[in-house]
Amino acid sequence: MTIDWKQVRAEFPSLAGRTFLDTATFGQVPRRTVEAVAGHFARRDATACRDFLSWFDDAERTRAAVAQLIHATADDIAFVPNACTALATLMSGIDWKPGDRVITLEHEFPNNLYAPTAVEARGAEFIETTWDRFEETLDERSRLVLLSTVNYSTGFRPPLETLGPVLRERGIPLYVDGTQSVGALQFDVRTVKPAMLAVHGYKWLLCPNGCGFAYVRPDVREWLPANVIGWRSHHDWRNVDNLHHGRPQPSSRAEKYEGGMLAMPLICALDASVRLQLELGPSNIEQRVMELTARLREILLSAGAAVPDYGSQIVTACFPGADASVLQRRLEARNVHVSARHGALRVSAHFYNDEEDLARFQETLGESLLR
Repeated sequence: MTIDWKQVRAEFPSLAGRTFLDTATFGQVPRRTVEAVAGHFARRDATACRDFLSWFDDAERTRAAVAQLIHATADDIAFVPNACTALATLMSGIDWKPGDRVITLEHEFPNNLYAPTAVEARGAEFIETTWDRFEETLDERSRLVLLSTVNYSTGFRPPLETLGPVLRERGIPLYVDGTQSVGALQFDVRTVKPAMLAVHGYKWLLCPNGCGFAYVRPDVREWLPANVIGWRSHHDWRNVDNLHHGRPQPSSRAEKYEGGMLAMPLICALDASVRLQLELGPSNIEQRVMELTARLREILLSAGAAVPDYGSQIVTACFPGADASVLQRRLEARNVHVSARHGALRVSAHFYNDEEDLARFQETLGESLLR
């Protein structure tokens, strides 16, 4: 499949006149996604929302599209406003006991560092470790492992394809935050086997913020209760003429974690952005992203930076004697958009970037370092 990446870039009006290399902070939203949201509101005006149940039919098609992206089934997908909401569902459903351990890596995204404080009062222990010592932290007390597909501040990419099956075999649930890569790098739940994968779509999935999904493995749904209860918590919620009164009997599908009405405009946005990526092909997107990333790494190395290679699409660089935050502001002043995280310059290209962006970045970086 030959892709005209210049034509694809035209889908993103926000890129005109700027060099944007910071998708790890916010992804840019394509025209079709904005149009999908506008279309939903136009439909509301035309029908006065009398067809609201059909909105859920559209949402089912979005579940199927999301599931296709990660090699799951529609039954496995719940819509969530952000990743921490999904994590809260998982953590609240575990019967914590004194001595239980929650394990994550150092420098993880704050969601994974802050969340364990909610169970420390119940006697659970929080372990933050380095990757080289990760395996030795696993024991019979390990109740949950929290990891990101790609670390937001370093670009580290843990080998989830090999780690996930090992954890499942040992009976240790694995929670994966895919916000920093799903949409750029391929992810297959059949290989990784996480208990839960949560993705907030405002970065690499190119959605508005507040729009995301969670994959919940079928066997996990058997023991994990919903922590949000609403009118859709009963399996027969579509029978709106005679809604069930009494204790709800939940569905076996992941939708049971949604509770009430969905943010339908945002689901329309998610649908449009995911279908664009399925149209382009996840493997084509990953190849494009990693080709641009390799070139960015070369540019930074040639400029004298220390640049680790973790095999991800996030590049971090440290320049001797240079403050990353100051350097980021100098680039920003020249309309070149990157970020600074924990003392390193962070550069992140998506498929909508091109060779002109890289040339402009190289030129402006050199000028900024000379100041």
